[in-house]
Amino acid sequence: MSNSLRDQLLGLGFKSAPKPPTPAKPAPRAHPQAPAKAAAGKPSRDGKPRHDRNVKPQGDIDLAKAFAIRAQKEKDERIEAERIKQEEARLRREARAKLEAFLKDKALNAADADHVRHFDYGGKIKRIHVNAEQLKALNAGLLGVVQQNGRYLLVTAEVLEQVEAIFSQAVALKVDPNAPAADDPYSDPQYQVPDDLVW
Repeated sequence: MSNSLRDQLLGLGFKSAPKPPTPAKPAPRAHPQAPAKAAAGKPSRDGKPRHDRNVKPQGDIDLAKAFAIRAQKEKDERIEAERIKQEEARLRREARAKLEAFLKDKALNAADADHVRHFDYGGKIKRIHVNAEQLKALNAGLLGVVQQNGRYLLVTAEVLEQVEAIFSQAVALKVDPNAPAADDPYSDPQYQVPDDLVW
């Protein structure tokens, strides 16, 4: 029996066992982004270029990032608007304090005032009590009215000019005697109101 068992089995029709495949060397590890870039450029089976869903086009901005930029811009605008509002309020407070110190002992309101002079201020009809001489001077532009802390003070035209420079919003009534009659919608003689009319 010179034939080995292997030869005997081959003689009976058995095939020899296939050779085991030789183990392949592992490929070197690439950067995590490298496979995605390589796959994106290779065509797929149907010949069209393959697009990896995880790879974003470089020109597009992420939607979440755009919303974050917009929200930050709106927040900055709100902060700036609030800062401007607070600064304006501070300037108004300072101007009112300066005006109060300036108007001390300058009011000409008469205790025996028996006439009422109505005027428009802040979109509402307001009134001040004056005597007959003050009413004529007020209508002639020699006197004016200043609003301070809810009160209406009668002052001279010179004081009124200085008040206008300090805090123009406090000027409640300033009659310009040189204003053309055409500027007044009631300049027609039928609308003329006597100076001594009491409302």
